[in-house]
Amino acid sequence: MSSLIGIIGAMDIEVNGLISDMEGSVTEIHGGISFTKGILYGKNVVVSKCGIGKVFASMCTQTMILKYSPDLIINSGVAGTLDKELNILDAVIASSVVQHDMDTSPLGDPKGLISGINVVNFDTDKDISCKLANASSDMGVNTVSGIIASGDQFIASPDKKADIFNTFGAIACEMEGAAIGQVCYVNQVPFTVMRTISDGKGEALDYHAFSVIAANKSMQIIKQFLLNY
Repeated sequence: MSSLIGIIGAMDIEVNGLISDMEGSVTEIHGGISFTKGILYGKNVVVSKCGIGKVFASMCTQTMILKYSPDLIINSGVAGTLDKELNILDAVIASSVVQHDMDTSPLGDPKGLISGINVVNFDTDKDISCKLANASSDMGVNTVSGIIASGDQFIASPDKKADIFNTFGAIACEMEGAAIGQVCYVNQVPFTVMRTISDGKGEALDYHAFSVIAANKSMQIIKQFLLNY
């Protein structure tokens, strides 16, 4: 009960189910972002909806670290697949995260390099990732570990998907995880990213049809993780 776990989702559908299950919750607003602290499935947590995109994700993560000092941070929610072997409602646990839209390659840098700290891949915490993967597998969810790519774009083009997959080896894409990873890296806070697949070959059509179901699945995995943690 002594450690504090931070959980960040981008949208209401990714966090509201967790917040509604919290006991003794207190909500505070910092920088226009809500942070709800309380007991969730027997664990001390602070849960936040950051908003969509890397800037909101970075703001939320830095604020969470400064205001609440979590011992670890988990980013959960939905993602699109870049791998033909992944299907809708499968779970992806990040081994590392990259920012696919960070590109200073005309200057001779590798794509995805974050200037100033010279990092392309932000490695997730192996222990947390393993426990999340075990929780997901225990639920009977097809669970895969791999690189997750983030950028301020909804990736729908097959050519763009192929480019991200070929350039970074990423198997899923979303819009926040790698920004959260960068902030955790510079603050030396352990983190990981867990996403359930909401869109496959159908891209936007799949997202509209399955995003709520996939988000519920991700929250169920977080519940199982916390119960076992």
